[in-house]
Amino acid sequence: MKEKCSKYEALFTFLNEDEFKKHLDECEDCRKEQVKMDRVSELIREVKSEYIERRKNFARLKIACAAFAVLLSGTVLGVINFNTDISDTIRYGQTLSVEDYGFPVDSYGLIMVD
Repeated sequence: MKEKCSKYEALFTFLNEDEFKKHLDECEDCRKEQVKMDRVSELIREVKSEYIERRKNFARLKIACAAFAVLLSGTVLGVINFNTDISDTIRYGQTLSVEDYGFPVDSYGLIMVD
């Protein structure tokens, strides 16, 4: 009984094309493995165009999200820049305190509890 050849991977990787084809002509096990690899290559070629199209669609989606973020931030910053009431509040830190909301406070500014 003949031993099965297990050198396909090493030969495919390290031999040049002519020597590899010569080995395939001589070795039935490696020839069967080559047929399997050819089928896999055909499947990859078949789905390659759809895979590339999906990647392009994903890239377009990322570009659209980035453009929306830039547009939104530009709009918000424009409103803040032209509306002086908002920009002064943000710039000078005029925030409402608990007392401004109408809660009773003690001398430390904490809410009084009875």
